[in-house]
Amino acid sequence: MKIVCEKDKILKAINSVTKAVASKTTMPILEGILIQTNEKEVKFTTYDLEIGIEYIMESTVEEQGATVVNAIMFSEIIRKLPDAEINITINENNLLVIECEGSLYKLATMNPEEFPELPKIDIENSIEIEQNNLKDMVRKTIFAVSTEENRPIFTGCLFEIKNNKLNVVAVDGFRLAWKSKYLQTQVNDFSAVIPGRTLNEINKILTDSFDTIKIGVSKNQALFEMENCKIVTRLLDGEFLNYASVIPENWETRIRVDKNLLQNCFERVSLISASSIEKEKKYPVKVNVEIGKITISCTNQTGDAKEEMFVETEGQNLEAGFNPKYFLDALRAIDDPEVFIDLGSSISPCIIRPTEEKGDYIYMVLPIRMKE
Repeated sequence: MKIVCEKDKILKAINSVTKAVASKTTMPILEGILIQTNEKEVKFTTYDLEIGIEYIMESTVEEQGATVVNAIMFSEIIRKLPDAEINITINENNLLVIECEGSLYKLATMNPEEFPELPKIDIENSIEIEQNNLKDMVRKTIFAVSTEENRPIFTGCLFEIKNNKLNVVAVDGFRLAWKSKYLQTQVNDFSAVIPGRTLNEINKILTDSFDTIKIGVSKNQALFEMENCKIVTRLLDGEFLNYASVIPENWETRIRVDKNLLQNCFERVSLISASSIEKEKKYPVKVNVEIGKITISCTNQTGDAKEEMFVETEGQNLEAGFNPKYFLDALRAIDDPEVFIDLGSSISPCIIRPTEEKGDYIYMVLPIRMKE
């Protein structure tokens, strides 16, 4: 094998695939990158048995071949090389030789035939969506994915296609994030739960462009296809929450508020909430709604915080407690200048929604019972 390539091109390829390198494994081959040539292309593949990524790079291939090399060592060397042309070859001792200007490195290799094949996916349903739209939808929901492994289904995002609209939903038992987008082309209804870890890695590869990405699903696998990159992932098994049934339709108290002002208030008050002398314990923030005004406050051993905002209100006066992090995660994901905050009672879910009737997102935060 003999390849000549530009540093920026190979670095982009390596950065894309290293996200699926196994970190804790008894199989050293999974800690490697499979490098294969095909005429004028080089294919890089990584696979940790849950996520697999393939990236194809155009290159000058002087000799065909294939090998596996340790991903961390290979990527670190490439990253630190001068910004110049890089020559990569396999020598007679089966070592991977990397040459760039005055730099010369030789790395041990592994047998490419031992590298596991990525699953072949028999796609049953698929959609196409612009990369910037998918990136935005994942960013605005992924934070609400559960980190608790005792309910695996909630460690992923629901991708639901219904009436030609893509709904992406995340829930962790304390909050819910929902974002939707109408699709350009007619597709069948279907749903799949994609692991949050996979979506986090895909979002690092996606660009803020109008280039499309194709998402195809089978019974237990999903395939994300871009121009020169493919990502394969397993789907999560189980019954996802019927999210539409848990979002309250009615409210007793409604606030119309400047999103940034509310976010800034919560950020300041959360400094007191999170600074408890008792480590790991976060105190709830109290939200008190009166006619034309809300008060956000917190008290603990560290001190007191209190913020008042004059806002538009409708309905009853109300007091409820919330984890400020959950509120802030939702507010930071919203781009609108104003939002509605809808409340039912001190113990019912709080809904953050757009002020426009045909909004495309909803955030739900469950309250915390306040001590008297």
